[in-house]
Amino acid sequence: MERGAAACHTSRVSVAILEREMYTEAAARLLRIAPSTLHWWLDGRPPRYRPVIRVEPTGSRSVTWAEFVEAGLLRSYRREHDVPLKELRDFIDRLRDEFQVPYPLANRRPYVGSGRRLLIDLQGRSHLDPEFCLVATVNGQIVLTAPGEEFYERVDWSGDEPAGWRPHEDPASPIRVNPLVRFGMPTISGISTEAIAGELDGGASLEEVAGDFGLDIDAVRWAQSYELSQRAAA
Repeated sequence: MERGAAACHTSRVSVAILEREMYTEAAARLLRIAPSTLHWWLDGRPPRYRPVIRVEPTGSRSVTWAEFVEAGLLRSYRREHDVPLKELRDFIDRLRDEFQVPYPLANRRPYVGSGRRLLIDLQGRSHLDPEFCLVATVNGQIVLTAPGEEFYERVDWSGDEPAGWRPHEDPASPIRVNPLVRFGMPTISGISTEAIAGELDGGASLEEVAGDFGLDIDAVRWAQSYELSQRAAA
């Protein structure tokens, strides 16, 4: 049985963490997309289609933490819009060049402050369809679009780097994916949602599971609901 000792790390996320291989097909399950779709985003379909997330195809089916977070943004686009990914490739390439980071979508700077003004320029130069833009100008103010805001709010930022990601769509959800906790599997207060649901499946009551793991009953309900939804989507 797992105990709730593993708290979320708040120290700055290093490049080594961003490039840490965290997942294989489990990433697709967490993102609720087909494994083939995720692989296409990562590695493209040589020789005709370039990757969207990686600079060049690697042939690897392992997914780094930064790649996972960037795939979370693409998932937002795909869920809201049937966005042609080829329209994003040039835009992402320009982002890499301007911000001088290998994972520009998994970096906080494009979403806040002066980064938004730069995005307006890059979106125009990339001829990105307005429907697929991360930011827009509304009444003279530069604001995040719906997919951009949804993604930004789902990430727990440590400085400019992603330290955690909320796999549940509800902003009130306490469930987090953290590269330094439980090997990047969904947790609540450091306890895997799978372990919590497993105790309930074994016949324990909500009150018993809450007491065993040192959680409140609402947290146990969140874990149960999330795991049931994951099973239904499988």
